[in-house]
Amino acid sequence: MSRAIVIAVANQKGGVGKTTTSVNLAAGLATAEMHTLLVDVDPQGNASSGVGVRPRTVERSLYDAIVGRFSLRETIIGTEIAMLELVPATQDLVGMELELVDAEDRALKLSKALDSVRSDYDYIVLDCAPSLGLLTVNALSAADLVLVPMQCEYYALEGLTHLMATIDRVKDLYNPKLDVAGVVLTMFDGRNSLSHQVAKEVRDHFHVFDSVIPRNVKLSEAPSHGKPALLYDIECKGSQSYLGLAREILALRVEAG
Repeated sequence: MSRAIVIAVANQKGGVGKTTTSVNLAAGLATAEMHTLLVDVDPQGNASSGVGVRPRTVERSLYDAIVGRFSLRETIIGTEIAMLELVPATQDLVGMELELVDAEDRALKLSKALDSVRSDYDYIVLDCAPSLGLLTVNALSAADLVLVPMQCEYYALEGLTHLMATIDRVKDLYNPKLDVAGVVLTMFDGRNSLSHQVAKEVRDHFHVFDSVIPRNVKLSEAPSHGKPALLYDIECKGSQSYLGLAREILALRVEAG
């Protein structure tokens, strides 16, 4: 098997559907029979609970792999979807930035931890924290592609500019192969003219995926059941949109040969 394609799902703004995108993209890739690893890089642990793993029950987490207490492989746990596995996060990750402040390779800890498992998977999806701190820099340093979920609202473009500047800095300093896969529009309300206006403006400046994620009750209910939306209700519009996004991501691999 060739090395996994590593996708960082990143946006420093909270509440834009980032974790929902990480969980459901990973689930969509796994249901396409791609061996997929979801890595929760957010101390809140929402991606972990989104696939049914409560952070309080976790014995070994991403933090343990980053500080060298266990290998990353020793932190991996299964999920309800056969081809989807998880590296969970706990609140311990909060302390990582302080603990690594003097480490020379502090931005590359995640990349080094992932090296041992990259050949075991087709895709690795990194759910980033809603900030541009050291955890997100680690995710960007480890990634091949960045996927940016974006809600169509007034301040969204401003945040996108800051994120792109951070991506450029990481590319220059740590990871020259890093590429922006594109923007995925989330929580889209077709009845709202501002949504259409912002979507047009984003499309003028960035590659935007065809799959647009609508506001959808089932998508917001699924995490409270500890399930990706694809398991909770595969027929709902949200699930179908994320399956479409997974197909677009798979097509990128084919294009790249």
